[in-house]
Amino acid sequence: MSNIFKNLPEANYAVSEEDAAALAAAIDKEEMTKVALELGNIPSPARGEAQAAEYVYQWLAKEGFRPRKVGATPERPNVIATYGGKGDGKSLLYTAHLDTESPTWNPDEDAYKFRPETLEVREWNECWLEDGAFHGYPIANDRGPMTCFLFAAKALKKCGFDLSGRLYLTASPGEIGPEPIEEARGVDFMGKEIGTHYVFNHGGVSPDYAIAAEGCDYGLTWIGCGYIVFRIRLYGEAIFTPLLNSPRLASQHPNPIYRMGSAIQPILDWSLKYEAESRYESEGGSAFPKVQLSAVRGGVPHVFGAGTEVCAIYLEVGLAPNQEIGPVHRDLEKYLRAANIGEFDIEPVVVRHGFEADAARVSPLVSAVDVATRLTLGKPVERAAPVYSSMWRDHNVFNMNRVPAITTGFKRWRPTPDDLAKSALIYALTALALCGKADSEEEAARKKPVYGDNPFG
Repeated sequence: MSNIFKNLPEANYAVSEEDAAALAAAIDKEEMTKVALELGNIPSPARGEAQAAEYVYQWLAKEGFRPRKVGATPERPNVIATYGGKGDGKSLLYTAHLDTESPTWNPDEDAYKFRPETLEVREWNECWLEDGAFHGYPIANDRGPMTCFLFAAKALKKCGFDLSGRLYLTASPGEIGPEPIEEARGVDFMGKEIGTHYVFNHGGVSPDYAIAAEGCDYGLTWIGCGYIVFRIRLYGEAIFTPLLNSPRLASQHPNPIYRMGSAIQPILDWSLKYEAESRYESEGGSAFPKVQLSAVRGGVPHVFGAGTEVCAIYLEVGLAPNQEIGPVHRDLEKYLRAANIGEFDIEPVVVRHGFEADAARVSPLVSAVDVATRLTLGKPVERAAPVYSSMWRDHNVFNMNRVPAITTGFKRWRPTPDDLAKSALIYALTALALCGKADSEEEAARKKPVYGDNPFG
């Protein structure tokens, strides 16, 4: 399948090379680099996004966008601003997330997952320029793309291109996570529900289209995967250690921890079968759902003396947009039952389905991005690599709510200041091609001060 999108309709509104030149001149690359580094160097792990949110809020206020904070908790707000909306044009929402992948920074938890030297990697929380490229995970994921659409809006405003449709700028917590599982309970452990879901349901927005601004190497996709976390519990017998007569085979041991080894090979066998059967291709992209063990638990280290009756394996399973939880659960359970791994049960402790936009309904948005990409890069936009449609991104939130949505953005790994400027230009031109320019005469007539032009005499 060609990676070029074919049979696209004309963009809603024509944009010219003169528009592109004006917007490009309005994007200050040095200023943009400074903001990206300032924003990226604010530590903002999941559950700790408040300071980064405040930076975005203050920047939008300074630039005259009248932002607001909307959130389930004051510690983890969404920041929302609106530009344009002076006519009947379609509305577009940009979203990017404030949190970045990182350790939890709880030393007791991180000791279970990371080597000490991994915890010392600077790129978790720091960003800098080196050899002309940005280093640091926060700029790549996702405050760099966020900076791009902020500067796209600033460029539109600076050029005097008011929009007929509304352009929403949103920065959200919790796209990466966490997820409430077992003792990790409550609002503090919620992710997407207090982020982009909250923006859509309670943020006062009404987008016709949405873009999850994320690194896609300038590609585009309108499909996204979901995921399941299965907890597979193995059951056995707790025996007082001085009374234990251990068998010669681990698979026959009464303590279920000894049976984990013989259970993991069938899980891997099922995983490979599942991955091969779950590949999904559509006009909007290719999804290759993957499977991996994420954790094991069993017993209580400080309460020893009789082994344990229970241990658990946690299995992360990707979900293509055409898959549902029920059949996957039954298939895994049937496979492990046939593998004779002993007494067990399976429970999905996290479920998020994947979604896909309707190809015809999303086509005006794809056309706008295509026009913007041709004017910026001199070539058409291409279908994004499968990795970008094989993970969760927040365009899923809009596609599940029947708002056609895509994800697109700059080079994912080691972007440069030039990449940021080009991406900002693509986002600005996309908004112009989709939302259209407002009628300046109508807008001027509408802008009257409280007392008009000297009504007193």
